[in-house]
Amino acid sequence: MPVGIRERIAAELTAALHGGDLKLERYAGPPGDPGLFGTVPGDPVWRVHGHATGMLTGGFAALMLQSLHPLAMAGVDQHSDFRADPVGRLNGTVRFITTTTFGSSAAAGEVVDLVRRIHTRVRGTAPDGRPYRADDPGLLTWVHTAEVRCFLAGHQSYAPRPSRLTPAECDTYYRQVAPVAEAFGARNVPRTALEAERYLARLRPGLHATPAALECVRFLRRFGRTRRERLVVSLLMNASVGLLPAWARAELAIHRPAPLRTGWDRPLATAVGHTLQWAIGPSRIQAAARERLAGAGQG
Repeated sequence: MPVGIRERIAAELTAALHGGDLKLERYAGPPGDPGLFGTVPGDPVWRVHGHATGMLTGGFAALMLQSLHPLAMAGVDQHSDFRADPVGRLNGTVRFITTTTFGSSAAAGEVVDLVRRIHTRVRGTAPDGRPYRADDPGLLTWVHTAEVRCFLAGHQSYAPRPSRLTPAECDTYYRQVAPVAEAFGARNVPRTALEAERYLARLRPGLHATPAALECVRFLRRFGRTRRERLVVSLLMNASVGLLPAWARAELAIHRPAPLRTGWDRPLATAVGHTLQWAIGPSRIQAAARERLAGAGQG
């Protein structure tokens, strides 16, 4: 493909995910700073959060799974600006994940504090009459667990087989990401894959699709500023369905047969991911973080 097409795709992707500015200063210094997780390149959290296709499909799956908690969905429905500014909402989410994973301790602390302050203002009453507040420890644990469970599922489905995590590494991933949820006030955060699945099983009786959840999924399927973006989102959304538990698909009234998910959705999402990775090239964010970590003893 001509270089111009590659540059245009990269620019569109950077605008959609990062608002057009990677803000590399968040990741580049100070030399030797360990970051929030204290992890290094090659650790499970770097591998999962650094794989574009897994994170994109996992992110869409996480939004659908999270929507099944009536109180969490009520908070999003009543307080989030995702309908009016979906790209801005996406930028904020991507900024949070990349900064807490690859950023300096100070940069990560700033985004955590920002989200904590936002959470204190999000409270209300769900349509079923129950009160909610975004800083409730139980809701924080739900949002975190649903999110990282889907990120991991995306990585395990779309990363090249040699790069996929072993069962022990999956448990390490859960342990590595738990501190960010606890920094918000979450409690009893699952720290292994088995604990995460048991947690979902315990909450399962109270999870169901409200009208707001179904409307949210419809909105996600139409997301995109251009025809090309909408096509890419449609393909990734189809693929994300395959990352959900069967009961979650049933709750959301998503009927997509297994042969279609494995024989059509997954290959198309893989092709989309390869195209996006080709366009953006090696991650400049991870490169800046590696340089910061390599500078131990120099600052």
